Amino acid sequence: MTGSDGRPTPAPKLPVLYEDNHLLAVVKPPGILSQADETGEADMVSLLKDDLKQRYNKPGNVYVGLVHRLDRPVGGAMLFAKTSKAASRLSESVRSRNFDKLYLAVVHGAPPAPHGRLRHFLRKDAGRNIVTVHDKPLNDAKEAILDYAVVAKQGSHALVAVKLLTGRSHQIRAQMAAVGCPLVFDRKYGAPPVQGEQDIALWSTSVGVTHPVTKEWLTIVAQPPATEPWSRFDEHHFAKALHAISAEGGMDR
Repeated sequence: MTGSDGRPTPAPKLPVLYEDNHLLAVVKPPGILSQADETGEADMVSLLKDDLKQRYNKPGNVYVGLVHRLDRPVGGAMLFAKTSKAASRLSESVRSRNFDKLYLAVVHGAPPAPHGRLRHFLRKDAGRNIVTVHDKPLNDAKEAILDYAVVAKQGSHALVAVKLLTGRSHQIRAQMAAVGCPLVFDRKYGAPPVQGEQDIALWSTSVGVTHPVTKEWLTIVAQPPATEPWSRFDEHHFAKALHAISAEGGMDR
């Protein structure tokens, strides 16, 4: 990677949450692509390949399989496969919805109910890189479903736990905005403007899946950073969020 002055920029640190011969889970920093695109900018798959080469002194190519994606502005727990067999089995878990993804969001206001399910239809506007939210099916619109639970409130903000039942681009951002609760710093979906650039308040806090080899259920957890607006809440709130959907929404696996 190179900066605006043409000099190499150091690769971002990718804290390892879990690793064995088959899987690798790390903390994705906000602003990094999940996989390479036409821009040639840094992406998680390439960064992890380089990291594995260095850590294990491997001279040739290494395998890193993309299992699921996080939108570029989103940080947090992200799981990758280290073998093609693991990638195939994990991809099947994603297709069969045996793959839990729990997010934390800090929103303006609070949803109308302390917990519930949101179901909309999202249409992607590729030109503007934004999705529009609709209550009824439309051509080219994809169904989007999520469960949420309000974990805590601090002033005019709420900490919300979100479990995705579908994985659509910008899904949480768009659906929360549609019920009047845009994510903090998410100006694209209606949050008030602030000075300077800020990461939107959305974090992948937990990923759960059946291990492709041992067949045991594996849960990977990443706590949000101690920065605004996450600093308005504490570890107790974040721990509570991991159980909020199951306890309040009846969403036990």
